Amino acid sequence: MKALKKLFTLALGSTLLFSCSDFDEVNIDPKAASADQVQVEYIINNSIIGAQQNPHVAERAFVLYWKTASRQHRVNGALALGSYSDGWSNDYYNSLSGWLKSSSLAITTAQEKIAAGSALPYTENLMHIARIWRVYLMSEFADNFGPMPIDAFSGENPEFASLQDVYYHMLAELADATANINTEVVLPESITKYDQAYGFNYSQWIKYGNSMRLRLAMRLSEVDPAKAQAEFEAAAAQQLILEADDNFKIAEKPGWDNLTGVMSREWNSQLLSATLNNLYIGLGGIDSEEVLPVEMHSQIKPADYMGQRFTDHLTTMTNDPSAGYWFDGLHKVMDPRAYKAFSIPGDTLNLNSNFSFYPSWTNDARTVVRNLVDDNDEVVKEIDATFTWNAAPLGAWGKKSAKNQVSFFSGTNPRLSQEFRGSESERIFFANWETYFLIAEAAVRGWNTPIDAKAAYENGVKASFAYWELSAFADDYLASEAYNRVGTSVSFDHTTEPTGGFTMNFVDGYTNEAGTVTFDYPNNTIYENGQIKNDALTKIITQKYLAQLPWLPLEAWNDHRRLGLPFFENPAVDLPITDLPELSSSNYMTNSVKFFPQRLKYPSSLVNSNADGYQQAVGFLGGADAVLTPLWWAKKQ
Repeated sequence: MKALKKLFTLALGSTLLFSCSDFDEVNIDPKAASADQVQVEYIINNSIIGAQQNPHVAERAFVLYWKTASRQHRVNGALALGSYSDGWSNDYYNSLSGWLKSSSLAITTAQEKIAAGSALPYTENLMHIARIWRVYLMSEFADNFGPMPIDAFSGENPEFASLQDVYYHMLAELADATANINTEVVLPESITKYDQAYGFNYSQWIKYGNSMRLRLAMRLSEVDPAKAQAEFEAAAAQQLILEADDNFKIAEKPGWDNLTGVMSREWNSQLLSATLNNLYIGLGGIDSEEVLPVEMHSQIKPADYMGQRFTDHLTTMTNDPSAGYWFDGLHKVMDPRAYKAFSIPGDTLNLNSNFSFYPSWTNDARTVVRNLVDDNDEVVKEIDATFTWNAAPLGAWGKKSAKNQVSFFSGTNPRLSQEFRGSESERIFFANWETYFLIAEAAVRGWNTPIDAKAAYENGVKASFAYWELSAFADDYLASEAYNRVGTSVSFDHTTEPTGGFTMNFVDGYTNEAGTVTFDYPNNTIYENGQIKNDALTKIITQKYLAQLPWLPLEAWNDHRRLGLPFFENPAVDLPITDLPELSSSNYMTNSVKFFPQRLKYPSSLVNSNADGYQQAVGFLGGADAVLTPLWWAKKQ
């Protein structure tokens, strides 16, 4: 056992310190592990565990970049407003490069063993598994930064390739690797522990590889539809992730290492975003009384109530249809998953969900009474946020933000459930609901699919509801023709476009006088010039977006960049936003890809270490190395 531990340590060290080209040097040292000694499964394990992201990397990439860009929470800075941090990008880029090096090393090590005749019966299968895993890591790199090396991460400054070449390579790798895994080969039980996701279950890796191929093929739907269709149809005819038991997921653990929860840092409030709020409200026709405990029922407001209006403290310089109102209660109808994903302010007894007391060293989470003040810091209104539901728009609110001590505070807003913050969840990399929604989208596009569009869509919704333990509501939810705040309903057959201009009630927050306002649905001008809000594709992507929360923010961001769906409200522009120069007080009611982050800027570490490669990358990018430059496959308008 001691010898095994020693070899394992040496193997991990070699993946961290050496590339495959360094093995000649390693072999000179009799104390170092040679290519023949290092076991492929150790190296794969190292790469997969690394990509789980330790808290330092996860906070920067998963939380502050992906969740922010995808609007899975509200962070009023960095990518949300067109900016970035070179330090964050360097940390993530360097870590990702390391995971890619490990996956490449696993492949080359297996190849060397096979060539030398020292391979074990299962070595070739592990090589193909490493190829599938490397494709995922390559997609993570390509979808964040853009053009990348295809044959890189072997210790030398590589040649960069266009995104089209990268995607074609990844699709070919998935097709070949999945086809060449021999499921008849026996795998020793002792090896399974080195795969945190599937235990090297061959069939599950094949399903994952084929489902990944669906994902990557669909990424090309707008820019290369013929290739997208051909690859998708070929993969869709194979084994896929259709059952929850086949989801690619890895158990998180407490502590501070690569298996620590990606959303576990206490200081990240992860408040409900305005984007999610507008998608949730009214969607699915499920009355909140059916979902919430009786103690909260008195706080449920009528469906035609907008809330309290505070003209001096809440921005309206955005196309968020809920902007300007503080909702002093709970909504009549709400997608029931919302109440599972986010803690309701004041629910400290865990009446409804797993209440988040983070940060644990302050009383912020428990503090539900906050103030609106005037220019002299005198209290204008005291707000009790107990059992209320609000989401503040992003942006530059000017003086209103300085006078508002309520809308940005952790104790007065819904925030991510403690279920996902305590390092005891399973991080999902690919789930069965995504497979179904991909099939549904393909069917709507007229591609050949194993399931028709409606059945795939409904299966995706049911898979999501099963994950949240809400299956009892799924059938009624799927039959609903009720619109949410952006004009989308759930029922697949209900494609009637919503008509706005109807009356909603509100209360003046300063005088308590009742009033009415005309409600209009926002126009998502990135998609179909804002004329369509309730077609089949909008429904599919809306449900996919909600299902991906909170584990797959990168895919949610990818879909928005690809299609402009679902509707993302523009950041408020009471003041100009330096890094979003095209967004102004004259056009904030119109959406544009120029108002939303499109990629991560390459880090300075690449510029400094591989200047030629960097210039190649920017050349393939087709624009400036900037946050707002769309990737090749992304929607350009």
